[in-house]
Amino acid sequence: MLEKKGRFGIYGGQYVPEILMNAINELEEAYNRYKDDPEFVKELNTLLNEYANRPSRLYYAQKMTADLGGAKIYLKREDLNHTGAHKINNVLGQALLAKKMGKTCLLAETGAGQHGVATATAAALFGMKCIIYMGEKDMERQALNVYKMRLLGAEVMGVKDGTATLKDAVSKAMSEWAKNLSSTHYCLGSVMGPHPFPTMVRDFQAVISKEMKAQILAKEGRLPDAVIACVGGGSNAIGSFYHFIEDKDVRLIGCEAAGRGIDTPETAATINTGRLGIFHGMKAYFCQDKYGQIAPVYSISAGLDYPGVGPEHCALFAAGRAEYVAISDDEAVRAFEYLSATEGIIPAIESAHALAQAMKLAPTMAKDKIIIVTLSGRGDKDCAAIARYKGEKIYE
Repeated sequence: MLEKKGRFGIYGGQYVPEILMNAINELEEAYNRYKDDPEFVKELNTLLNEYANRPSRLYYAQKMTADLGGAKIYLKREDLNHTGAHKINNVLGQALLAKKMGKTCLLAETGAGQHGVATATAAALFGMKCIIYMGEKDMERQALNVYKMRLLGAEVMGVKDGTATLKDAVSKAMSEWAKNLSSTHYCLGSVMGPHPFPTMVRDFQAVISKEMKAQILAKEGRLPDAVIACVGGGSNAIGSFYHFIEDKDVRLIGCEAAGRGIDTPETAATINTGRLGIFHGMKAYFCQDKYGQIAPVYSISAGLDYPGVGPEHCALFAAGRAEYVAISDDEAVRAFEYLSATEGIIPAIESAHALAQAMKLAPTMAKDKIIIVTLSGRGDKDCAAIARYKGEKIYE
């Protein structure tokens, strides 16, 4: 849906300080030069296939399907990727690009820690320095991933500002990037920020829907009736949707984090509750207070705890091409437990938001209909937090 440079309709753009424009232009020029370069594409595909464990499997959730009694449910198993989530797809692409640009350091933000772990992993692989910014609240919630990042050689910097969550980690990472532009690449983790990040990250994540489309045609001989994915910034969702956008009969359903409810201030459901604004280098929907300031947001999921959403998602919503529903903490936790007990697969709490919607939708559909849910990550990182949420004292 990219209509002109950096714009998805009215959304997107490059709203950054002048100090960052040279770096943004350098990145855009490099990406345009390498994205279709046969050698670059070959190197990236080799990394995805031999290092990241792609293609990820498309799994028929037979027990879940039978139990819910409606549409067939398939799971796109991004949780089986190296590092346990979809994040590695984008990070390998950006790290390879950064290496081609002569950068020696990868800088990143992270919420749930999966993007941080993936970035630290790529930095170790490519022999690069790595600095990760993470809100101190998220560091407490995701202590295991903090340990993993440090184990992989990354320097993890806690951010105390604001709500000490993902929003503040992004702000800190952007400001630190401005101080080290010549040696450092900012490896942004989602389809947000200034152009070219939303387009570039989408292109690297579009491997999800490219594989998904071929796999479902091989298994069922037709396209799915619905594709469902969780949405924070929106990278796994846009990756899941991209190759189906022109297939108008395929419903695209993004699942936002409602937190304790979209009728409360403790929510992160941006499209359901937000307004148009400019933040973190882009024009998009953001959760805002009555004065137009970015509002504090909340979700049980550190990975969905962001007050905005990528510009392409805004355009898909505005065009009526994609639907965005709000899933509460309680619904996500029930789905987390349900898939674990039913299929023997422990999903990330982020992914559980998408599973919760599938649990609602499947019983309303005929048995010859097909739903694909993107399982964006695995839930090892969330087990202790969910146990505590349920009142059980457990520590990593």
